[in-house]
Amino acid sequence: MKNLFSLSNKKVLITGSAQGIGFLLATGLADQGAEIIVNDVTHEKAETAVSKLRDLGYTAYPMAFDVTKKNEVDKAIDKIESDIGAIDVLINNAGIQRRHPFTEFPEQEWNDVISVNQTAVFLVSQAVAKKMINRKEGKIINICSMQSELGRDTITPYAASKGAVKMLTRGMCVELARYNIQINGIAPGYFKTEMTKALVENEEFTSWLTKRTPAARWGDPEELIGAAVFLSSKASDFVNGHLLFVDGGMLVAV
Repeated sequence: MKNLFSLSNKKVLITGSAQGIGFLLATGLADQGAEIIVNDVTHEKAETAVSKLRDLGYTAYPMAFDVTKKNEVDKAIDKIESDIGAIDVLINNAGIQRRHPFTEFPEQEWNDVISVNQTAVFLVSQAVAKKMINRKEGKIINICSMQSELGRDTITPYAASKGAVKMLTRGMCVELARYNIQINGIAPGYFKTEMTKALVENEEFTSWLTKRTPAARWGDPEELIGAAVFLSSKASDFVNGHLLFVDGGMLVAV
């Protein structure tokens, strides 16, 4: 029982993990013994992140590929499995945000958001799941959002993409659970990050947020690590098709 949350020797691929929340999760999981495969679209950024992890004493490998391109995804997954080892956990973290009023949203930016936030989850999960099915073991974690359930001004395509990832998570569960593969999602609320810095510094928004959230504060990014460890570990072996909201209670409050 004491090893329920251990990730010792588990190989974890995290897309978009050279920076931001992806890198934070990489550090948190590595601290529990995981070997991290860092992904970014550029080799230089992946190498830099890997160097930082290795300097901290962790085991990490760079793997640069574009998560929106099937050929690159398939080749990268094959290379990881042959050169590094079987992928035990996949975390689909890569994502982008674009903001415009709905009626003025450029078509290309809609396509970009859907491609990175939604299609990439399908492509990478499909490639990894094929390997996991053969082994009859594996875990896939999709980074969802409050916008998997709630809408907000100027980010309708983002909400559409994250709502789709919620249903992709459930659909994958229905098809893959029989192979001892657990597919779940983490849905962060409002966290203090570089992406939200302008909102954090906006006194009016922060006042609204603290009143709207039962915990009455912004989340600290480190508070996402526990959810990722749980869903990556043996502790979640019978948890499947679930969205774990890490939001200070915001979703349940009126």
